Amino acid sequence: MPETIAVMVNGIHIAVPLGSTVAAALLNAGVTAFRRSVRNEARAPLCGMGICYECRVTIDGQGHLRSCMILCANGMDVRTDE
Repeated sequence: MPETIAVMVNGIHIAVPLGSTVAAALLNAGVTAFRRSVRNEARAPLCGMGICYECRVTIDGQGHLRSCMILCANGMDVRTDE
C-alpha cells in the first residue's frame, strides 16, 4: 500500500498518495471546479503540464499557483474558488 499524507482541501482533510500533484489530489477528491473565469465559468486542468494556467488554486495562502506543477505536502491547505 502506498504511503499517504494528509492535505486539507476547502476545509476538508483528505489522504493522498505521497508524490501526488495537487491537481491529481483535487480530482481524486471529486473537485471539478478549481477556479472561476471572469465570466464565472468553472475552470479545471486542461493541459496538466503547466502551460494553460486553468488549474490555479490557493495553497497555504498563496494564490494563483498551478496545481498540476506542485506536489502535495503533509498538512498543505488547498483552496479552490468553488
